[in-house]
Amino acid sequence: MTKDRKFIKTTCPRDCYDGCGILVDQKDGKVVKVKGNSEHPSNRGALCPKCAVGYNGVWLDETARLLHPLKRTGPKGSGEFKRISWDLALKEIAEQLTHTARLYGPDKTFHTHYTGTCSIIAGAFPTRFFDHIGATEVDPDTVCNAAGHAALNYVFGDSVTGFDPRTAKDSTCIVVWGANPSHCGPHVNQNWLYEQSAKVIVIDPVKTETAVAADLHLQLRPGTDAALAYSIAHVIQREGFLDTAYVDNHVKGYTEALPLIEACTPQWGEQATGISAGLIEDAARSYAKGPSLLWLGQGLQRQPHGGNVFRACAMLPALTGNIGKPGAGIYYLNDTLAIAGRAGASPIYCEPQPESRPKAVSQMDMPRLLQDSSAIRSFLVWNCNPLASNPDQTSTRRGLAREDLFTVVIDCFMTDTAEYADIVLPAASFLEFDDLCASYFYLTIAAQVKCQEPLGESLPNQEIFRKLARAMDLDEPTLFEDDHSVLNSTLQAAGIKDTWLDFAERGWAHVGAEPLVLWSQGEFPTPSGKIELASDHAEEDGHPRVPQPHSDPAPAPGKLRLLSPADKWLMNSSFCNDLRIQKQLGPALVIIHPKTANGLNIHDGDQVRVSNEIGELHLTAKLSDVVSPGTLLSYKSRWLKTEPTSANINVLQAPTKTDMGESSSVHGTEVTISRIS
Repeated sequence: MTKDRKFIKTTCPRDCYDGCGILVDQKDGKVVKVKGNSEHPSNRGALCPKCAVGYNGVWLDETARLLHPLKRTGPKGSGEFKRISWDLALKEIAEQLTHTARLYGPDKTFHTHYTGTCSIIAGAFPTRFFDHIGATEVDPDTVCNAAGHAALNYVFGDSVTGFDPRTAKDSTCIVVWGANPSHCGPHVNQNWLYEQSAKVIVIDPVKTETAVAADLHLQLRPGTDAALAYSIAHVIQREGFLDTAYVDNHVKGYTEALPLIEACTPQWGEQATGISAGLIEDAARSYAKGPSLLWLGQGLQRQPHGGNVFRACAMLPALTGNIGKPGAGIYYLNDTLAIAGRAGASPIYCEPQPESRPKAVSQMDMPRLLQDSSAIRSFLVWNCNPLASNPDQTSTRRGLAREDLFTVVIDCFMTDTAEYADIVLPAASFLEFDDLCASYFYLTIAAQVKCQEPLGESLPNQEIFRKLARAMDLDEPTLFEDDHSVLNSTLQAAGIKDTWLDFAERGWAHVGAEPLVLWSQGEFPTPSGKIELASDHAEEDGHPRVPQPHSDPAPAPGKLRLLSPADKWLMNSSFCNDLRIQKQLGPALVIIHPKTANGLNIHDGDQVRVSNEIGELHLTAKLSDVVSPGTLLSYKSRWLKTEPTSANINVLQAPTKTDMGESSSVHGTEVTISRIS
């Protein structure tokens, strides 16, 4: 090792279950290579293929990165910009936001964001600015997972306290329902799920790599998950697996759900779901004997009755007592900082009173609202690429093209959305500033360490909003808090005694030295203090008191159900602009079962037209039994500018809301498909 060369430990901040440790090879103050940290327990030295390519590709490529503030010079969407100074860019933004507030009201400034980075400061600090000026937030979870959060809050009073993955050593069964860690957490898949001695059951309408490796795969028809949950509950009740003591002491509403449970026999479940009664019984027995872990994936609730599905699935740990003991639990997401700091911890910033800011709006409303000049006058986009990621792409594009809509995009790259901006601001990458990352799977907190100076004139998100606050002559102290003050206070709140410098050297830490058994006291933050299978709150909100054994109806004649999960080579819409990853992606595909294809005279490699009432997309057909007959699959998040027709699968996705949480029901989409001669 030469004197001017060193290796720096940092952390991947992508929206991923893994939370990988990274080792950066730095020479003369510049990043030479990004690789995995062999000491990190999640990835153990490897990076997933997309990160290994992207972090050593476009993330280090000055020709690919945004380096300077830009101002639009051509029509919106043309990609025509000129370089301007930071002072001029901030002055224009400040004037426009002030103008919007004075003439139309501060709530007519909207901001949208999501998980372009999941680091703590860069992901949360900008909301201080928007809360202070009274802007309207576009609820980020409504494009992803809000239905699941709403449902689990009815049942447990909490949706982000799951299980500690370290307790899997005590499990006899792990059920992965509607999650695909082979694409969305490859190291969790390889280094956690399949290193356990527990029996692995995967429930998914797609034969994913995770499902293929499982001991048992229940490949149900899309939209029948609640029916399957009830059929499993029937076996639990019928065969004496009910944990009567746990139900009596910690569960509310079992007797109300019992008549529905008794009616949902495995034979009924077979008719509803397409899974044989014998397999339903095998899965129920394996889970009920326990101790068992239940992992509910975010994709599971992206269907019209996704909230009901989650409430139905949540019955299973309640009935069997598979919660609050080693090797048991139910997981959706872990708020690691909240779990770490339960005893008197403070958040990294104080939320304003609810009445001080307007009600957030759903992402599902945005295609319509963007058309309305009386609803939105200024639009700030950070940490996301909504033109590629949101539904009703045609309407979204038309709204972004409004000349009377002042749009600012903050990003590392010139995304599809950025091409419709009036001002584009260059964001620093995760390799270019200090931050913290809290895994939403493993209960770990890790250091994101600055490895080089920001490329060009790019700045971290938080510094951009500090500068904008100064440009607007704001004086609230929390808008200007420095990074290391936030880092040190967050570490302290999480119970980590290190200073930032010491922690950066250490790299990461579990929130507890030993595996945590969550909910071990059997007390839940619901009105009754119990797990509420029957919920007064849900009923007050217009939902059934107990979840229903619902199945979505079969698609209308001539239509097929379209699923659009995550691609192995993409992270939401990240990495799609890397040429090597584009080569791996190849042309956009639609996967169709051979039996379905035969009936439509479609052959492998054919060009096909996939369409519905809101859009049309030309794709390449791939015949495979990874989906069942009557179902299509096409992976999400390709950038529009990389596609021949400047559209991706979201051109077919209507902004239809789930039953709870005003969230995306993208997996309920129905389409027709036909061969293009």
